[in-house]
Amino acid sequence: MDAFFSPVVEVAKSWAEKNGLQIDWNDPNPTLSKLAVITQTPREFDFPGMTLPSAFHYAGPFHDGEGREPIPFAWDKLTGAPLIYASMGTIVNGLNHVFRIILQAVEKFPDTQLVLSMGNNLSLDELGPIPSNAIVVPRAPQIELLKRAALCITHAGINTALEALALGVPMVAIPVGFDQPGIAARIAYHGVGEFTSVASLTPERLTKMIQKVLTNPQYRNRARYFQDAIARTHGLDVAADVIERAFQNPMAEFVVERSALRA
Repeated sequence: MDAFFSPVVEVAKSWAEKNGLQIDWNDPNPTLSKLAVITQTPREFDFPGMTLPSAFHYAGPFHDGEGREPIPFAWDKLTGAPLIYASMGTIVNGLNHVFRIILQAVEKFPDTQLVLSMGNNLSLDELGPIPSNAIVVPRAPQIELLKRAALCITHAGINTALEALALGVPMVAIPVGFDQPGIAARIAYHGVGEFTSVASLTPERLTKMIQKVLTNPQYRNRARYFQDAIARTHGLDVAADVIERAFQNPMAEFVVERSALRA
């Protein structure tokens, strides 16, 4: 990681020197805030027993359903069958074999309907035959579809995972990189879904995981537990309260106490 980030660190050193900042660059985490580090991950979704600095604060998802660009979608094509929503995110979404496997697996469930958001890195021709129970689009109104979904197939990006949990939707995760393996591990640990690596992904393996999550109500029940926890926490409010306290707002102590009671 030191080697990977060294070009970035050199830029940071130059900027710090120019602006008169005294930073001990021998410290492995010299630029972490001493005031507050805020995560949109709810405390309930982390592993137990984590040792964290006092400036670290759990909040909750920062999305509130507002401010997103409307995405057109052919809602009249939905049949009312149990909906499976699938997306591999917006950054690492050019793995056409993953999309082909998703299509092949969901074809085994003709009584369901799939909406697959494939991104802009691929064309439909690269995906092969599209099953009759599948709708494939470059972009999809994710939150609106998750409100109707029985299952979310995801790359385990933190935003998609938290949006699914906020709506009580269990998941099958296929992490690709970055923080996604860690999020997928939390999905499995907390019983809100199953996961497999890209290297281990096959149509048969994915079919079994879809079947397991769709037919075992415990996954949906656990997802609804997190839905309730997220609704109680009010993540945006908690984050704002922490920032006010960090900058010593005169009202901050009262506001943070109120947030603790609400959470």
